Formats: sequence, structure tokens, C-alpha cells
Amino acid sequence: MKNEHRVKFINSLSGFKSANLVGTSSRRNDDNLAIISSVIHLGANPPLIGFIMRPHSVDRHTLENIEETGVYTINHVHSGIVKAAHQTSARYHREQSEFEQTGLTAERFDGFHAPYVAESKLSIGLKLVEVASITHNGTEFVIGEIQWVRTDEAAVQNDGFIDLEALGTVAVSGLDRYHTTKGLCRLSYAKPDKEPTEIPLAGPDSDD
Repeated sequence: MKNEHRVKFINSLSGFKSANLVGTSSRRNDDNLAIISSVIHLGANPPLIGFIMRPHSVDRHTLENIEETGVYTINHVHSGIVKAAHQTSARYHREQSEFEQTGLTAERFDGFHAPYVAESKLSIGLKLVEVASITHNGTEFVIGEIQWVRTDEAAVQNDGFIDLEALGTVAVSGLDRYHTTKGLCRLSYAKPDKEPTEIPLAGPDSDD
């Protein structure tokens, strides 16, 4: 395959991925915002989330800021901010804030250095735990522990499950195609010799 064709083909193989914006700031308070599609859950106790950073062959202001300050935010992308979120992937100079360049708003909680995206409907503040180098291709696996979560409480179901569709959260496939979603069902915890049952979306304690 031609290289450009191969890149797009390989990037599409992993299927639907989450679309998130990582918000960081340098020690000099230069804000940075970058879209990523590699966020994964690593554990609930302690609450850990990880994502992949590209090799050093490109500028990595996001990782440099995280390593400098030890904190960052992950912000869900919804259908209303898709174009602005996608634009953050452009190669802006370090002194240019992607927040300002794309029209998104940087806000902060007192005592937390990294900015979150005000327009996002679910933002997570994280403290850096570890940056693990993947030697085979030069990428870095960034692991953080959740410090706070900001979202619409109406989207949080009675059992703690978050209804992402109620927030308008989108998915991405490949490098540039964005998708809205439609849930099929929630199923009960799988046990041997027992068929799973459907869980009402509003949660098991709901009267809905």
C-alpha cells in the first residue's frame, strides 16, 4: 500500500474509539489542548485512566506539560464541538493556545493547574502516576489517577453508570470520522449457566 493509504487503513482497524481533548498547561501557564482517541480504563480502585502519546518525531507539548506539572484533564467531545476539537490536531506553535485558536474556553478549579474545556459535558482531572515507554514504536503510555469529575448529574444513573448518549458524547474511527451512538442494551453481570438479563437504562433502583 502507499503510505498514506496504509496509515488510514491501519488506523481504522481498531474500530470505534472515544474522542477526548487533553487539557494541559506549562509552568509558565501556556495552555495546550489536544484531541486523542486512545483513552482507556485501567482500574476503579485506585481510579486510573491511560492514553497513548505519539513518538518524539513530532512536538509533544501535551506530554511535556504533563511531566512538568503532574496534572492534566481529559474532556469528552460532543457533537456540538466536533469541528473545534478536530482543529486542535493542527500543529500550532507552543506559544499558541489551542483553546484560543479553536474558540474553546479554558477554565480551572482552584488549586488545579491544568485547564478543562468549559464546553465539554464531562471533564476529568488527573494526577500523573506513570509514563511508560513502549520501546517497540517509541510511543508513551500515560497513566493518571482521577482527582475529580465534572459532569451533568442528570446523566449519572442510580447505580453510578454514566449515560454518555445523554451527554452527546461522540466516537471516532480512523483519524477523522466522527460518530454519534445509539445504545442497544445494558446487560447484567455474566455468570456461568445463567443468561444475562437487561438492565433498565435509568438504573436498578429507578421507578422509571
